[in-house]
Amino acid sequence: MTGELASRLRFFFRPKPIAAVNEELRAHIDAAIDANLASGMSPAEARRKAIIDFGAFESARESAFDQRPSAAFDRLRQDIRYCLRTLRRDRGFTAIAVVILALGIAANVVVFSLVDTILLRPLPFAEPDRLAWIAPADTSGGLSGATYSSDAYDDFRAINHSFTDITGYFAFSSPDNIKITGTNSAIPQPITGIGVLGNFLNVLGVTPVLGRNFTPAEAQSHAAPVVLLSYPFWKQHFHSDASIIGKAISLDNHPTTVVGVLPSGFDFGAVFSPGTRVDVLTPTALDDIRTYGNTLTLIGRMKPGITLAQASADARLVAPQLYWGKRDPTSKGAYGPMEATGLKEHVAGQLRRSLNLLWVAVGLILLIVCVNLSNLLIARAATRSKEFALRVALGANRARLVRQLLTESAILSIGGAALGLLIAFGVTTWLAHQGSLALPLLATLHIDTTVLLWTLLIALVTTLLLGLAPGIKMSTGNLHETLKDSGTNASDGRKNETLRTALVISEVALACVLLVGAGLLLRSFLHVLDIDLGFRPAQGYSIQIEQSPSRNVEVRSAFYQTVLSDVSSITGIEAAGLSDNLPLTRNRSWGPPGVKGVDYPRNARPGTLVYVVSPGYLPAMGMKINGRDFSWHDTAKTELGIILNKKATDFLFPGQDPIGRMVEFGGKSDRIVGVVPDVHADGVESDTGWQVYLDISQDWGEDGTQLVVRSRLPADALAPVIMAKLRALNPGQPAATLQPLQQIVDHATSPRRFFAVLVAIFAALGLVLASLGIYGVISYTVTRQTQEIGIRMALGASQASVQRRILKATLRMTAIGVAIGAIASLTMGKLIASLLFATEATDPTTFAATVAILIGVALIAAYLPARRASRINPMTALRNS
Repeated sequence: MTGELASRLRFFFRPKPIAAVNEELRAHIDAAIDANLASGMSPAEARRKAIIDFGAFESARESAFDQRPSAAFDRLRQDIRYCLRTLRRDRGFTAIAVVILALGIAANVVVFSLVDTILLRPLPFAEPDRLAWIAPADTSGGLSGATYSSDAYDDFRAINHSFTDITGYFAFSSPDNIKITGTNSAIPQPITGIGVLGNFLNVLGVTPVLGRNFTPAEAQSHAAPVVLLSYPFWKQHFHSDASIIGKAISLDNHPTTVVGVLPSGFDFGAVFSPGTRVDVLTPTALDDIRTYGNTLTLIGRMKPGITLAQASADARLVAPQLYWGKRDPTSKGAYGPMEATGLKEHVAGQLRRSLNLLWVAVGLILLIVCVNLSNLLIARAATRSKEFALRVALGANRARLVRQLLTESAILSIGGAALGLLIAFGVTTWLAHQGSLALPLLATLHIDTTVLLWTLLIALVTTLLLGLAPGIKMSTGNLHETLKDSGTNASDGRKNETLRTALVISEVALACVLLVGAGLLLRSFLHVLDIDLGFRPAQGYSIQIEQSPSRNVEVRSAFYQTVLSDVSSITGIEAAGLSDNLPLTRNRSWGPPGVKGVDYPRNARPGTLVYVVSPGYLPAMGMKINGRDFSWHDTAKTELGIILNKKATDFLFPGQDPIGRMVEFGGKSDRIVGVVPDVHADGVESDTGWQVYLDISQDWGEDGTQLVVRSRLPADALAPVIMAKLRALNPGQPAATLQPLQQIVDHATSPRRFFAVLVAIFAALGLVLASLGIYGVISYTVTRQTQEIGIRMALGASQASVQRRILKATLRMTAIGVAIGAIASLTMGKLIASLLFATEATDPTTFAATVAILIGVALIAAYLPARRASRINPMTALRNS
């Protein structure tokens, strides 16, 4: 049975020898000749009559081959071989076509990879659709307004009816918050650790690749410290040593047992804290943070069959029953309405509109690429019209010619897709390692099977789009007339010109839409950069230092004063100060300040962001002070001083001078010693809110310590000197990085910058392709009209008039494309209005700039053909016509 099947397959795929087919056909013709001779015809007449009756030899042979079972396979193989030969002969065209296609396809593959990673691909957890992010409906109070207390967590876990279990993590962990000693360096190294609840990995459905999860006992107060290592951290610092499980490492000078290694597919930072590298997870004991207030996120796994709407309804019923802290009855009902959002939607939902816009942009780029190459293929088909006409005369049908053109398009598309995929692989690999971009899941970006299938689909669509226009021309052109003339006939030339002009107009229109979109996004980004942040990031630097271990406020204050004194003595440093938090990073909010004896309506005062700072911090941040800064003479034993931002004082003391007035804050009476500008602390584009600055020497309990300095010197010059001073005071100081404040701002604005830059790149690519299309059409028109131009010049037309005529035709074509594109851009502007900042969707400056750019580029693209046309020698043109 196997042998019979193999024999049939060999028969199907084995081509019949051409010599045998030729011999059989000649035998038929010879038999017809013999019959004609027998009827009395002369030998010449008998042969002529036999060939007429039998048909063209080539056509007959083609028909004979078409009868074989493997005919389709053979025809495809022949078409591929023929197309490869023709493309090899025209290497310049092939290289240009493949490169242009590769750029268009690479852009589409990269953007689809982003869309797939951030929006489409499920989170790397077990049954991720059942995971929900549980948070207040109003999260305007910063991290404190988006988190819950330990008591609220316990209550929600016990009362709700929609979740099998609830978990969370400590939301106020900062980068480089743990130091590790005794690994690859004698100097303590900073690493980033996140405190998670004991059931965190179990609720997510994550199992360590080595070791185990935390146990309930390890998440209790006074338990022996344990840690889970991230996979990259394990590889880098412990060289993938599996024997590290069960051993102790030194974290913050405490021996900590490694109980497991997280799987390579789990990246805490990529999911929950974009742009942050998380090295280790540690268990957080609820009792240890019970007095901290709102510090915990809430993540729940919904019960089977429960929908998000049902879970949200349940959360709203539970919220009024939650205690804020310490089981104090007066704290019950402190939380507003709660909502349950799909975890995937919470992680990536904010970027949906931006990614969809990016997807549309690269789709337009692919259309422009295909239109451009269609123009090239039409021109190339025109130069091969004699070849096609001859093949038709020899018996080839039009379907065969169209199929060959599609095969040629497929070969170009496959070549472009292969090169584009290679480019996309490099770009996605580079993007995945851009830790400065605050895009969720970016670290997991890679080319997978879904992306490969998308690339294949793009190649197929490109093949059809590229072969469509030449195929239409081939199916409607009069190829037999072409054989009668040595050149392309006039009517066919006009049809070609009309089609190519229509294609270029569509290119200009698409480029116009891209340019307007890019212009609006860039204008928005520039407006974001123009925002007065309330501080000056330029020439400002920050570095995290190890806190004083002493709980005595006077000892801590003396240590901090010594640190600032030594650092301020460094040549080139203009100001230095300390703060437990920095704007645009983590933040915390407390209840708002108020004037004693004044009753305020509910929700009239917002939550207030709190910063515990030292003298010198405000000048180091470049903030102007109305009043005075804190002083080292202010201590826990003197009157408490407080500094407010302008928005808070304008509300509390409208039309009055707030300096010297008293306010109630944090359960204490404080005197206002200064007022500072409003700082954009939650986000560059968000409202400034209220801010309070407390004196680090007056025992408010700082949460971490950031040293901020102001200097005109570069970071490379400052960092080693500052680190030497810090290590002289504290040998255990980790090898922290001196970070420019501008990097913090750049990180906060990185998503908008990323999308604006990408759309701008795509718009520039579309503009270049449109200009190439205009150049190609004008150049083709000039070549076709060489005789006409020669006659005009022979009759007295000047070079300037010839150029004006060509440039006028270019302007007409460009104007039509711009008009169509502008109308489409108005609709597009409305769709992206929500992505714009301080920019109208109909911004006249953007539209005017787009029109000017397109017209300018069109004139430049048309100038070279126009200049060449004006230099045509009339006599030479007439002789060669």
